[in-house]
Amino acid sequence: MTEAAWETIPGERDDDFWALFDARYRFRPKMRENGTGIDEPPGSVTIDLSPIFAGQRSQFAAGEDALNALALLAMTEVFSADQRLLVLDWQHPSHWFWPHRQALHPKQEWPVEVFPNGDYYIFLTEDMTVGTFGHPWRQTLCIFGTALVESLVPKLAAWLSVKRRA
Repeated sequence: MTEAAWETIPGERDDDFWALFDARYRFRPKMRENGTGIDEPPGSVTIDLSPIFAGQRSQFAAGEDALNALALLAMTEVFSADQRLLVLDWQHPSHWFWPHRQALHPKQEWPVEVFPNGDYYIFLTEDMTVGTFGHPWRQTLCIFGTALVESLVPKLAAWLSVKRRA
């Protein structure tokens, strides 16, 4: 049996990770559309998710699933089998996430998805240099870190537009 893909981070550690993320990326949560939400790092690429949000319910659901599946595929290409990622979910508990374990249990529910359906969802390496930042109100996904950009952006840009490059 494969180990669990998700582990909840205790609340006191959660605050520490948010403080580090805020210091590095100047996180600016706003419940409206203006602003990028973070200082997007050099080399990052931001994908426009508005076509998914604009789809009918079935198209939205399929687009959301497709984006999460492609992100998981890219993560298994970029990260080693034993590498865990830090997953920050604004105003909710954070998690450790092992992409390869998730891939081996495809029916296992994601407590937090890469697709920002209703909240800021952030997937990061522990040093916070590689990851994704999902902005629900801007309907964007910022991808950063050379290896993840090179793997995930072409997969998404085949059907979604690049909104900007930092």
